[in-house]
Amino acid sequence: MPLCPAPLSSNAEQHPFSWRTCLSIALATAMSLSAVTAARADTYPSKTITIVVGFAPGGLIDVIARLVGQKLQGKLGQTVIVENRAGAAGNLAHRRVATAGPDGYTILGATTSLPINETLYPKRGYTADDFKAISIAATSPEMISAPPNGAKTLKEFVDNARSSTAQFGTAGAGSASYIVTQYFFERLAKIPTTHIPFQGGAPAVTAAMGNQIPLVATPPAAGAAAPVKAGALRGLAIASEKRMAILPDVPTYSESGYPGFVASAWTGFFLPAKTPDEIAIKLNVAINEILKDPEVASRLEQLGFEPLNLDQKSAEAMFRTDIGKWRSMVEAINLKPE
Repeated sequence: MPLCPAPLSSNAEQHPFSWRTCLSIALATAMSLSAVTAARADTYPSKTITIVVGFAPGGLIDVIARLVGQKLQGKLGQTVIVENRAGAAGNLAHRRVATAGPDGYTILGATTSLPINETLYPKRGYTADDFKAISIAATSPEMISAPPNGAKTLKEFVDNARSSTAQFGTAGAGSASYIVTQYFFERLAKIPTTHIPFQGGAPAVTAAMGNQIPLVATPPAAGAAAPVKAGALRGLAIASEKRMAILPDVPTYSESGYPGFVASAWTGFFLPAKTPDEIAIKLNVAINEILKDPEVASRLEQLGFEPLNLDQKSAEAMFRTDIGKWRSMVEAINLKPE
């Protein structure tokens, strides 16, 4: 029902509560609400901010959330704490923030599991529409690596695998690395696979270094950067548009005969969807300034990440686009939750 119904006669002023009066009240109310929202953004924050992370302490998003959170305290003048709520492939943390008050005091420190889970887990208690992106802070392209005495190139590995299967290890069947690598071998290289899941990226990397598996799929930031740089692993291909500065000897998939194959894991920060835009933008500006801090940028590079400095609208657009990208790969390999 309209706030101000149309007048019953052409002479609206004859009514005790006229149409024009109603319009004036409606306009004043709208201006008042706008002023309240602006005031909330101007005074934000006035208490402790919690960053909720869906994985255990010590994981990459935990490290980045604490790094950014520490710097955010200085910029915003309020305490920032990290709450680890591990379990259900990140869904516990996602649901916790999706149902939190939309006031800017509960932030999700997310990974690529957020857009992946939109397709992979139909019953998770929230949807992507329950979130508003603050920042996609940093990305790390997917990479496959072999032991030093294994395949020397991606072509060699694929050619050898055609007579049997492509065996590879990852942090788990629902991980971005598994989805990307399974999609590559099944849909692009068109060879069967044998997947070897591990309890995290680090154990998978260790197994490859020990010649226990012929290939490990994990981003540089998930523990592969250091051993590849040291020669303990050989990077066969990286799913980026160009080679990474910290791994200049690792060719892209495009260079290896698979043009346009690009996929990255990322870390980012999100708010409940109904949080005022002014608060999301304020946090976006602060986080982008932090990402430009030489100390932070150096730390991210050492981890194997590439910082991004997207504005809030661009971060939101990237998040929405990624939902579609991951959906197409999940559906193409017919992946179901375990």
